[in-house]
Amino acid sequence: MSLDMKIRKDFGGFVLEEELHVGNETLALLGASGCGKSMTLRCIAGIVRPDEGYIRIDGETLFDSARNIDVPVQKRRVGLLFQNYALFPNMNVEQNIMMGMKMLDMTKKERAEECRRAVEKFYLNGLEKHSIRQLSGGQQQRVALARILVSKPRILMLDEPFSALDSFLRWELEQELMKVLGEFEGTSILVSHNRDEVYRISDHIAVISDGHVDCFDDKKEIFENPYTYQSALLTGCKNFSRAERIDSHRVAAPDWGISVRTSREVTEGVKYIGLRQSLHHPAMGQKDNVVGCDVLRAIEDLNDMILLLRCRGIQETSEFSDLHVTVSKQEWNMLEDKKHVRIYLEPENVLVMSR
Repeated sequence: MSLDMKIRKDFGGFVLEEELHVGNETLALLGASGCGKSMTLRCIAGIVRPDEGYIRIDGETLFDSARNIDVPVQKRRVGLLFQNYALFPNMNVEQNIMMGMKMLDMTKKERAEECRRAVEKFYLNGLEKHSIRQLSGGQQQRVALARILVSKPRILMLDEPFSALDSFLRWELEQELMKVLGEFEGTSILVSHNRDEVYRISDHIAVISDGHVDCFDDKKEIFENPYTYQSALLTGCKNFSRAERIDSHRVAAPDWGISVRTSREVTEGVKYIGLRQSLHHPAMGQKDNVVGCDVLRAIEDLNDMILLLRCRGIQETSEFSDLHVTVSKQEWNMLEDKKHVRIYLEPENVLVMSR
């Protein structure tokens, strides 16, 4: 299966303008709240009609503004799991699952058998006659997934599927969902702002920012070598400086008051450099790539110390002049001066961003 789309939708004050080409894999849409992730799914499902563009699944056109094609929601064979699951509260578990087969050409016996298999697959045995209100959040999610999958969708879309669950249940259901996605023979799209879930579940990631695709790449490449400010920010990078190229492996970092050497190649178009919170250590004799900082706050975590630092040697502070650094308690206890520290920036951990 494949999804090809290029759409534009003006909501008045916010414009969704995206192009995506996805194969038989799980794609994650990663972005902050309000960036257009959920609206993208609604356009694919046919709930929201784009102003222009096209949407194709496996070569079949579902929407094309130029050709005036707009296939109705119920005929698209697109499964969308909403954040609140959108189950029918006046129906029991069995009836909800059966609704997924409403548009399929099946006999009553075939529907009953398909429902039975779905009940077994999603561990809903004994709950067939229960009302939705009698179910836990995890059970409701399994019913919603069962209802979607019995409809034989070509694309499975999940909109923040764990947002309403506590941490323990989130982990348990994530394992079940990964199994479902592994068995699903089609394209899957996951919407989330949780970078850890995205990394564990997806194959590719599209970082969505202000209604457009900021970058699209393999998940490991996005996390290990983000090339835009937004992709670095959304994958957990907390420390940034504006950057001015000195040579192919060195930049001036005015927000930190030093020049920084990096293992990554620095191109002419460099805009920012970045450092993840946990990839720093107090300087132990190093002279290069060392930034002097005042300790604004030290927070004790379970195993580490989280330090809020302000760079010294800068003419004026900026939005990037404060650093968030995590060091081990052992490293912290070894420091004689806990008001002023020198942090070593390992060249292999310095990220380089072109925009």
